[in-house]
Amino acid sequence: MTSSPAGPNEPPAFIEVGKDNAMRTIAVRARAGQAPGLFWLGGFNSDMAGTKALALDAWAAEHGRACVRFDYSGHGESGGSFADGTIGRWLAESVTVFQQFCRGPQVVIGSSMGGWIALLLAREIAKHGAGDAPLAGMVLIAPAPDFTEELMWKGFSPETRQEIETKGVWLRPSPYGDGTPYPITRALIEEGRNHLLLGNSIDVGCPVRILQGARDPDVPWKHALALAHRLPADDVVLTMIQDGDHRLSRPQDIARLIAAVAEIG
Repeated sequence: MTSSPAGPNEPPAFIEVGKDNAMRTIAVRARAGQAPGLFWLGGFNSDMAGTKALALDAWAAEHGRACVRFDYSGHGESGGSFADGTIGRWLAESVTVFQQFCRGPQVVIGSSMGGWIALLLAREIAKHGAGDAPLAGMVLIAPAPDFTEELMWKGFSPETRQEIETKGVWLRPSPYGDGTPYPITRALIEEGRNHLLLGNSIDVGCPVRILQGARDPDVPWKHALALAHRLPADDVVLTMIQDGDHRLSRPQDIARLIAAVAEIG
């Protein structure tokens, strides 16, 4: 069973998440196929048309595997404002998409912020039951759990902190894309504290593979190591890519990502 990969121009499905004034439209691309399916969770200020997401979808098409990709609110083709986003808001969207589109065992792949969302998703599944979609495994790429606190707030200058606290937002310069600054809001920082994970053990109930670049300027390799120490010792593998950056989107990085997904499921 094979089919063509879902390119960025193929119309997505749209679902509504939230209630009343918090309602937002989420764009989803779901490829039918065999289990274990792939469930993609993108990074902060990223979307489902990135290099890694499309490579995973193409691999799923080639191997007859199910694959679900979507954009968080304020990202890509989904509705809503990026400035309204919080970890809890994007987690709720992830849970809804997972419940509505995933059937059978799933390999959850999370990149950067998506790694944090993946871990939180696993916790939600543990609390409420897997239903029709148990976790077969997890592949995390430069995972950034607790990044709003550990990698943002604690590293901000006093001036930046004051601007966030008094104005409610700070425009952070971006080294990616067209370089357009993006908002870091007080709500993002404060709400993120409700979802911190690294202070306790994290039991996701499935095998975990972590891919981390040693030259990552955004998520230091020590952050990935701290996460690995919080996960159960059995069937957790951290692969350090010595010349790897944050995106890990080079052909050799994509090959490692596909290999990790194939190994789990």
